[in-house]
Amino acid sequence: MLTEKPEKSEKKEHWYDNIGLRGYVQVRYNGLLSTNDKVACDQCDKSWGTTSTAPDAKSNNGLFIRRARLVFSGQIHPNVYVYIQPDFASSPASGVNHFAQLRDAYFDLSFDKKREFRVRLGQSKVPYGFENMQSSQNRLTLDRNDGLNSAVVNERDLGAFFYWAPAVVRERFAMLIKDGYKGSGDYGVFAFGAYNGQTANKSEANRNLHVVTRFSYPFVVGNQIIEPGIQAYTGKWAFGSELSTGVTTANKQNTLDQRVAASFILYPKPFGIQAEYNIGKGPRYNKTTNTVDVSHLEGGYVLLNYKLDLPKHHLIYPFAKFQYYDGGKKFEKDARSYVVRDYELGLEWQPFKAFELVAEWVIADRTFEDSALPVNRQRGNLLRLQAQFNF
Repeated sequence: MLTEKPEKSEKKEHWYDNIGLRGYVQVRYNGLLSTNDKVACDQCDKSWGTTSTAPDAKSNNGLFIRRARLVFSGQIHPNVYVYIQPDFASSPASGVNHFAQLRDAYFDLSFDKKREFRVRLGQSKVPYGFENMQSSQNRLTLDRNDGLNSAVVNERDLGAFFYWAPAVVRERFAMLIKDGYKGSGDYGVFAFGAYNGQTANKSEANRNLHVVTRFSYPFVVGNQIIEPGIQAYTGKWAFGSELSTGVTTANKQNTLDQRVAASFILYPKPFGIQAEYNIGKGPRYNKTTNTVDVSHLEGGYVLLNYKLDLPKHHLIYPFAKFQYYDGGKKFEKDARSYVVRDYELGLEWQPFKAFELVAEWVIADRTFEDSALPVNRQRGNLLRLQAQFNF
């Protein structure tokens, strides 16, 4: 007598089966051929130069872990995508290193099968500026430009953002990263949202949300891909402990903070151009009156790059960048006043996907002034090195 074989039970799928893990580590050295250790960028890299007010101050920084990140992400439901990224090399102050800090913690809720319409909730990058949204894992230059990055320190805040992009464009965004064209990632063709405005890992301080919008589209033109974009935000900034004793401002809780920016990207196939510029109004230290005033700001950059494919999948990217910024940085001491004119010449070598080496020569002219240093223009050159490990 024949008996039927019992059907094999299907393995039950759990949400954690769809979670992937990846990451990268960046190790830097900024101590070569420096002509002026007082040239610094506290927002960029705390191992570059010194911000000490001592007249004979010198930088003693050696090897420095700039980033050490793990990314946990995955489509845990057909309509829910989750992304969590801690950084284990955060520096809350100069000389204090290797603190763990949350960078991203959000989920995307999509409303259709192709996931063309979605809402992002949590702490994530604010959709303002191509280079701001471009991962440091993919970016050629070691630091972002002052002009647009001064809008949102660490590029992130807690908010809710709506993104829309056709499925074919979302695939194009993914390809521009996967195939080594230094894309920004998928932040939609159209974005609109609201966020606290106090920057990442800080509580809202005035109940006045910032509002942001962006439109950007990667066009295929022959063998090239060109992506023009425009973005803008507006809100009110609230000062906390940033102001020094004796420094005053007209409205500490609701200081105007608004900008508009244009972007143009020609992806390196093999020659590329990346350019952005923004103008606006925001808080800035005034050394004449020892106050923080709302003033005009402007700045941006031009980056020229080339993608050279060598045998055995080696990649080389020569690049040159000029950046300019004239404005304040609301999140630094006394909304520190800046005038920046920097040139950067560099080369990235990627022998395989797990390793990259960048050498960058910097010609810097940076004025950064606050109540402790009301007259402070620093010029100098240095060679910066970075080894990056991708896994």
